[in-house]
Amino acid sequence: MNDAYDRRLFAGVDIGGTTTQVVLCDDDLNVLDRAGTATPADRGGRAMIRAALDVLAPLLEHTPGRLTGCGVGAAGVVDSATGHILVASDSFTGWAGFGVTEALEEALGVPAFLDNDVNAFLHGETSGGAVRDERDVLGITLGTGVGGALWSGGALFTGPHGAAGEIGHIPGFGDLLCSCGGRGHLETLASGRSIGARYAERTGRRLTAREVGQAAERGDEDALAVFRAAGEGIARAIVMTAGVVDITTVVVGGGVSRAWPLLNPVVLASLAAEPPVSGHPVRLVRSGLGSDAVPVGAAARARRELAVGAPA
Repeated sequence: MNDAYDRRLFAGVDIGGTTTQVVLCDDDLNVLDRAGTATPADRGGRAMIRAALDVLAPLLEHTPGRLTGCGVGAAGVVDSATGHILVASDSFTGWAGFGVTEALEEALGVPAFLDNDVNAFLHGETSGGAVRDERDVLGITLGTGVGGALWSGGALFTGPHGAAGEIGHIPGFGDLLCSCGGRGHLETLASGRSIGARYAERTGRRLTAREVGQAAERGDEDALAVFRAAGEGIARAIVMTAGVVDITTVVVGGGVSRAWPLLNPVVLASLAAEPPVSGHPVRLVRSGLGSDAVPVGAAARARRELAVGAPA
């Protein structure tokens, strides 16, 4: 038999509020093919899973091999043990309470595994991205919101309630109202939505985070101030995390990280001015997998759980 047709394949799915991304990986987590579609977030969990399956089907049809497992990274609070979504934002209809892994296993006939999207992002980066094989890492995603996850001793550390590393909703960053209902969270400074809102407060002009970044690159002082506040906030969150769990490395991803030339120097300068209590500098890197990080990380989780190949 042709080895290509006998090889094991792992599907990775990233279900976001706007788009759903799917990758098909081999045993070594090389991406063999990828595709995406709009997420029907207003039509309920079954429609969202059907959209992912519709994207996956042609990839399986055209890629030699046999599907062995499927991993999913999903926005919101999830129960990885049962494969259910526990809490979803108001961007989703009929998502909270939905059994993601059950629906996928029924359709695909292989085991499926669920993580939240930030945990999947960190799985991806430690498996084949910018922090491959590192043992102690804080993962940060800067998107519509701010997410965080911890990699400790070479494995994902979620804590007893699945909230370990969630730096986006730690208070102490001012008094602005957060999307979660709390006040003074890092997300109020460093998320894409907040960067646009902070710029509008200063100027009266409503721009997207990308547009604010473009304005900053042109020397717009208000835009530069917004990114400076975001970078300083991120640095404070890193120092706080390092003081508790002694991380050595931070990897940053998400759409806002496209403004890396603006954020990176501010974060590094702030870390130099207020270093971790250990006295050892923290290595700061940008995501190596980009938009593939979440789906590749989801595939890595499936590979690890099924004990196929090297540990993820």
